[in-house]
Amino acid sequence: VQLQASGGGLVQAGGSLRLSCAASGRTFLTVGWFRQAPGREREWVSTIIRSGSRISYADSVKGRFTISRDNAKNTVYLQMNSLKPEDTAVYYCAAKNGQVIMSAMNRPGAYDYWGQGTQVTVSS
Repeated sequence: VQLQASGGGLVQAGGSLRLSCAASGRTFLTVGWFRQAPGREREWVSTIIRSGSRISYADSVKGRFTISRDNAKNTVYLQMNSLKPEDTAVYYCAAKNGQVIMSAMNRPGAYDYWGQGTQVTVSS
């Protein structure tokens, strides 16, 4: 499985970006987004299971970010609205095969595959 994250960029505070995570190889995976700012640990952002029927968000992004997926395109999206400078980070998508325990999917170690990061910079 290969994951390709894209869509990052530079945006002013209050603006929006949409990240994409395209998967090749095995499909219908549970996908999560994480982010990592310089000098900080990798932080979980959101997870969506393969059917799209279960979604979870970190409190820091709840109400501002929306995760979705298009299984026909093997792509998961992260719509980020009302961006803040503290959202600045490299964003990574990750995927896991098989059944998941949703409450455990906020840990990087729960995922089997990782994409390269895409930089999101929010200016104040």
